Amino acid sequence: MNQSQNTGQAYLCPMHSDVRQANPGKCPKCGMDLLPEGTSFAMLRHMSKSPMMIVVMAAIMIAIMYMVFM
Repeated sequence: MNQSQNTGQAYLCPMHSDVRQANPGKCPKCGMDLLPEGTSFAMLRHMSKSPMMIVVMAAIMIAIMYMVFM
């Protein structure tokens, strides 16, 4: 786990809560941009704890794409 060495802004990965750095950059695990600490991850955390929500959201996206392209 990378820890912030100063009392300034910390940057976190939205997918890996154990990745924490003192400077902005990319997550070493997934390559996503690190976001400033305090950024709301509420919806992401809710979806990751509820597999059914992921299925519902995927179904909605597929239905919308079907309506747009058909």
